[in-house]
Amino acid sequence: MIHPSAIVDPGAVLEPGVEVGPFTVIGPGVEIGAGTRIGPHVVIHGPTRIGRDNRIFQFASVGEDPQDMKYGGEVTRLEIGDRNQIRECATLHRGTVQDQGVTRIGNDNLFMAYTHVAHDCRIGDHVIMANAASLGGHVEIQDWAILGGFTIVHQFCRLGAHCFCAMGSALSKDVPPYVTVAGQPAVPHGINAEGLRRRGFTPEAITVIKRAYRALYMGGLKLDEALERLRVLAQTSPEIAPLATFVADSSRSIVR
Repeated sequence: MIHPSAIVDPGAVLEPGVEVGPFTVIGPGVEIGAGTRIGPHVVIHGPTRIGRDNRIFQFASVGEDPQDMKYGGEVTRLEIGDRNQIRECATLHRGTVQDQGVTRIGNDNLFMAYTHVAHDCRIGDHVIMANAASLGGHVEIQDWAILGGFTIVHQFCRLGAHCFCAMGSALSKDVPPYVTVAGQPAVPHGINAEGLRRRGFTPEAITVIKRAYRALYMGGLKLDEALERLRVLAQTSPEIAPLATFVADSSRSIVR
């Protein structure tokens, strides 16, 4: 299952069923779970842990040193869950000691060609990053978020669950759950209604989320006043609770 031209360091641990393509280089401190398939010309540096049944395509760079001028060779990590697809020329970097020392990626994500996940990012499950979407350091992406092609995200931003960033969006503030944004700089354009329908949200739940969006963006309210409206809605509509919590916890403020 390992091509003769591949270089696998003796300090790497590959579970049964791992495939390694031609001219791929796997360094020490790398752990790869069963069923993961790695294409040709991939470079994986450690310490990096990759879960089960992932697919890594040609020319991807996984677990490389962080692109941070403060990085001084400290031991940091990249952790990747299960069933992710890492497409051609994607780059996923390890963390820094200035944060928690680890970049974390969950399960069932799709990183299309030329996407970049910088140091100390935290990515949940079922996230899609389309071609050339790029994250600065310390970015958090919650479950089911979608980043259109060439989306760029500033350091320390947070993208909430089920949000949608249109092609070419430039983000320097947080994007709340459910919200669609577009532009440079990105501004809100309603909720991700189609995505919510595809994921099984009921028409009633989507109606309540639209009501919350209007309170947050269309009611002429100050942010603190809008947050109080969200908290009231959350008392009877559980879908609004993560939205209210996200807004309350935002340190960079939200797109508005």
